[in-house]
Amino acid sequence: EVLLVESGGGLVQTGGSLRLSCSTSGFVFGTYAIGWFRQAPGKEREKVSCIYHNDGTTYYTDSVKGRFTVSRDNAKNMEYLQMTGLLPEDTGVYHCAAVLPGQCSAWNPKKFVGMQYWGQGTMVTVSS
Repeated sequence: EVLLVESGGGLVQTGGSLRLSCSTSGFVFGTYAIGWFRQAPGKEREKVSCIYHNDGTTYYTDSVKGRFTVSRDNAKNMEYLQMTGLLPEDTGVYHCAAVLPGQCSAWNPKKFVGMQYWGQGTMVTVSS
């Protein structure tokens, strides 16, 4: 059974920090890029970041560059998203996803394109 389980969400004030974790099992973690996407209430899914499995190359959507840092531990089948300088517009459910190899720049969570598995998400709420 494939599982991706996110944790670490919560309620923080503007400017605060959170560290999200994604625990995975049931698939070969080391062969997939791992991405994060989010969905705010009433809005479409939005790609947040992605990290390749081999060389650790990372991608970020423009709105989180310089504030969020993605990392992975292939030995533990874990991925992390360190979020700092949080803003109210960062509020949403954050999901991790197994992204097909080579698709970090092209995957599209709006249409579930380029991703094979994803978790149920963890809620992040940033108060103003």
